[in-house]
Amino acid sequence: MPKQEQKFKTMCGGQALIEGIMMRGPKKQAVVVRKPDGELEIEEKELQFVKDKHPVLGWPLIRGVVNFADSMYNGVTALMYSAQFFPEDGEEEEEPSRFENWLNRHLGSEKATAFITALAVILGMGMSIGLFFLLPTLLGTAITVLTPSMLARNLAESLLKILIFVTYLALCSRMGEMKRVFSYHGAEHKTIFCYEAGLPLTVENVRKQPRHHPRCGTSFLFMVIAISIIVSTVVFAIWPVYNAFLRFLAHLAMLPLIVGVSYEFNRWAGRHDGPITRVFIAPGLWLQNFTTFEPDDSMIEVGIRALELVLPEEKGADAW
Repeated sequence: MPKQEQKFKTMCGGQALIEGIMMRGPKKQAVVVRKPDGELEIEEKELQFVKDKHPVLGWPLIRGVVNFADSMYNGVTALMYSAQFFPEDGEEEEEPSRFENWLNRHLGSEKATAFITALAVILGMGMSIGLFFLLPTLLGTAITVLTPSMLARNLAESLLKILIFVTYLALCSRMGEMKRVFSYHGAEHKTIFCYEAGLPLTVENVRKQPRHHPRCGTSFLFMVIAISIIVSTVVFAIWPVYNAFLRFLAHLAMLPLIVGVSYEFNRWAGRHDGPITRVFIAPGLWLQNFTTFEPDDSMIEVGIRALELVLPEEKGADAW
């Protein structure tokens, strides 16, 4: 029986922004924003990878943590860039604060911007850790009133993590400001699908593609939650910890390993199409019902332009 030809999968991917899309290829990154006047604002840059200078940061497990931090930083930077074209209604340009002036004097405008972006990433990570790890840990202590069973407590915390995560996505999807962002998310997925199918990147071809993509950030975040449940259940079964604060510290200590394992699984799943893989990625695909909406043609045009800017000259150089 002849071997079935495997479908091409690209390493190119992106992120939805405010009225725009960021795409990253093997060597380039492009941000394309549709301004209020309808024109496209484009920012391009060559990518530099820290693993090229420090190869140890490209090792399995370690690279997952590094790439996650890099994606967070670049994502926040691109989001802040897109936001500057859409001031809030009635918002007047404000004078820089004393803190901003101090940063500019001591660091320079470029380093000051990098500092503010890094601070935003840290605050965002702190909020996520508090919401998806600290809160379930604190709420999980309530189960000890009913039973001292460590298994019951682990199960309660696991269910709370999933419930909080799904509720958070569901609430975000109902926010008016986020609906257009999630529509651009759909445009990004559809554009990637069209390219992977080998079709010309036209609005008509992109529009026909599905909006749920197996290698989406939403799926990756769910995998982080799922693997954190597995790892913490095993660890706390071997080393029972009842104090909520100590349990939270243990969750923090395990987080780099969890992110690293999730990244490696995501790489493996991206290369394999089989029944086992489909079972594991199914929850992440379902969650994309909250984070991806159908885009209009103008959004698709942004996705096409962003992808075209980062595609390598050599065909196949962007293979997953």
